[in-house]
Amino acid sequence: MTKAKKTFRRKKEESIPITDIAERIRNGDRSALSKGITLIESKSPHHRKLASELIGMLLPFTGNSIRIGITGVPGAGKSTWIETFGSNVVQEGKRIAVLAIDPSSSRSGGSILGDKTRMETLSNHPDVFIRPSPSAGTLGGVARMTRETMLLCEAAGYDLILVETVGVGQSEGMVRGMVDFFLLLTLTGAGDELQGMKKGIMELVDAIVINKADGHNEQAARKTRNEFSQLLHFLTPATEGWKPEAYTCSAILNRGVHELWQLIVEFEQQMRQSGQFEKRRREQSVDWMNQMLLDRLYDHFLSQGNRRERLKEFEERVREHQLSPTEAVDKLFEE
Repeated sequence: MTKAKKTFRRKKEESIPITDIAERIRNGDRSALSKGITLIESKSPHHRKLASELIGMLLPFTGNSIRIGITGVPGAGKSTWIETFGSNVVQEGKRIAVLAIDPSSSRSGGSILGDKTRMETLSNHPDVFIRPSPSAGTLGGVARMTRETMLLCEAAGYDLILVETVGVGQSEGMVRGMVDFFLLLTLTGAGDELQGMKKGIMELVDAIVINKADGHNEQAARKTRNEFSQLLHFLTPATEGWKPEAYTCSAILNRGVHELWQLIVEFEQQMRQSGQFEKRRREQSVDWMNQMLLDRLYDHFLSQGNRRERLKEFEERVREHQLSPTEAVDKLFEE
């Protein structure tokens, strides 16, 4: 790090030294971590430049966590599962960061804000950090913010990064591209919700967990687990050298949850020994670079002249079938 103090200004003209933020993040200062993430989320070009510098300072201290992606059908109990899972893991001396991806948060406000109140025990634990990722209007914007937030959390010393997606939809493939282990949380009777996308989702996962396997639902959960296990055998594993399986658990009774943590530990050990862990991380970094290049080119293209205004006009004409999408794009480039 340089000794020069790099700063950015807030609306109240308060100057904050970037080097100090980086040092405090490395020392596990939660307030500094929040400030760094806020800088990442800013749309200001000046702030984006400073955020890039901050990440550059912290990059040598990243990469030491296990990144876990979690998705699930509505009602699968993701919040309760994360609460129970996290409570088990922190008892072993691990530090956890929980991040959320919600492409619709600009309209709905996202779900993790509500989940945070439901994860009362976990959110109040000194070794747990919970943060939502606002959408910035596009799925790509969420991906950039979440990836960079993960790096800051790793530099702050968090051992596990849990990336939660909201529901089952288009964000799953994106999350798969930024985590080490991807888990699908479901429940009995969820076949209809997954039917249209079952193969696509299941080809991404490293494990399927049928939650709420308790009481009268326990037998049905075992049956659902067997059905998923049979289906997994016909699919290409998402991670080379790892055979995904289906499991049952009850987050409410804390039954079967600790075993899933042991499964993830076993996954990490096997993948590091085989070299697959580092290989995937390297490929993800290259994919990230290429996606950022596309995003930067898109923003640069629209920043020229009055293209943003013209884009809105063409969108309306395409919507009204007055122009084909191809014609609209051609006209934008011609102008």
